[in-house]
Amino acid sequence: LKTGFLKWKPDYDSAATEYGKAAVAFKNAKQFDQAREACLREAEAHENNKATIPDSSISPTVALQEMQRLPEAVQLIEKASMMYLENGTPDTAAIALERAGKLIENVSPEKAVQLYQQAASVFENEERLRQALEMLGKASRLLVRGRRLDEAALSLQKEKSIYKEIENYPTCYKKTIAQVLVHLHRNDYVAAERCVRESYSIPGFNGSEDCAALEQLLEGYDQQDQDQVSEVCNLPLFKYMDNDYAKLGLTLVVPGGGIKKKSPNTAQDKARGPAAVGSHADEEEDEYSGGLC
Repeated sequence: LKTGFLKWKPDYDSAATEYGKAAVAFKNAKQFDQAREACLREAEAHENNKATIPDSSISPTVALQEMQRLPEAVQLIEKASMMYLENGTPDTAAIALERAGKLIENVSPEKAVQLYQQAASVFENEERLRQALEMLGKASRLLVRGRRLDEAALSLQKEKSIYKEIENYPTCYKKTIAQVLVHLHRNDYVAAERCVRESYSIPGFNGSEDCAALEQLLEGYDQQDQDQVSEVCNLPLFKYMDNDYAKLGLTLVVPGGGIKKKSPNTAQDKARGPAAVGSHADEEEDEYSGGLC
């Protein structure tokens, strides 16, 4: 990097190579702080040389990960992804963002959601819709797990729209079930019903097993029939969804305590037996035998 009378410009390319070797040596010696510093200097040399950082080079995030400094590692990965975007390699940028999301998922789910959504946007811009859907799916599940249900509803709607665009209709049905469960946990029956009604436009949904189950679920929820709601949510159709959505079904409780409304005399009639029921009915007939007046 030094310049002199016969060397007017620093040799950034050679410097990057030497810093890379130093980073490997420090990493092998378990001196992760020095390895991180060497990696950052290598990256700086590549940047000054107007070149992107090679994928094979030691990333400073490896050292930071070993040192359990995950937020700092994620910050560097985000910076690297921006550099990849600026240098025309969006696929690598999206993969870097996904890697950062996995790294921070257990420490900061909120940050992981943001990273997955950013990766999804990059993939979507590149028309790689299946990869975008994978990232959106991870974000949706994390939002449900964190009980950020308003955001989860929007994320699921975006997933469903893309699945409809690529004509993957069976998965659209599953996303509709997840949407309905999220809306009901938000105590928004109207949004859940509208979600099912709008899904009738998806080919094959009307008359499908998914549609029938959702109609029964909404009917039970509307009538405050906890037994019917629990019965539907215990169907294999619900139980074998992703764990985060299956848990929504198993923990769904209808408003009002979830007790099905019964006539006031039903419990007494059951206690008295059939004879009592008959006599009770006769009494009611006699009461009105002479007319209401």
